[in-house]
Amino acid sequence: MSELFDSMNDRHMEFIRAQHMFFVASAPTTTEGHVNTSPKGLDCFRILGDRTVAYLDVTGSGNETSAHLRDNGRITFMFCAFDGAPKNLRLYGRGRTILPATDEWNELIPNFSAYPGARQIIIAGIHQVQTSCGFAVPLYDFVADRDTLTKWAVHHGPDGLEQYRATRNVRSIDGLPTEIGTRHQTIEPAASVNR
Repeated sequence: MSELFDSMNDRHMEFIRAQHMFFVASAPTTTEGHVNTSPKGLDCFRILGDRTVAYLDVTGSGNETSAHLRDNGRITFMFCAFDGAPKNLRLYGRGRTILPATDEWNELIPNFSAYPGARQIIIAGIHQVQTSCGFAVPLYDFVADRDTLTKWAVHHGPDGLEQYRATRNVRSIDGLPTEIGTRHQTIEPAASVNR
């Protein structure tokens, strides 16, 4: 049976910290746009308070979450128990993107492990937590984090990653601008997001 909470309690935080992966969902305001769900691994998710979370986002082939947050701020995180007792946990909130070389980045980055290719921090204020049974989620054994993305980032180097982001990470697949895009072209100011 699902339960709703206004903030994370100690049990929620313990469950989140025990997971090796999570999912991020976001969507543009327009009903014709693509709803995005991204799996995230590595040691990149941090609980900053009972209603604040953040994750270090590494360079990838798309940048949908950042574009959607810039558009409307809505974000959902989902954690599933792939071992132990069955359980799902969702965090509903409003988020925004923090880019490197800003005061906020410098304040937050010490919370995270260092990963080659880190491109931004996604931070979110949480207004609702939902737990549910997870009875149909299969059991899996965690073996290890993949090193493919970090090797790819090291191979490209800082200049190669900057060039890649400038061509692949400035807009969503629906054409919405991302925060990284503001570095490479003139884009209208971001939508207001609760801090």
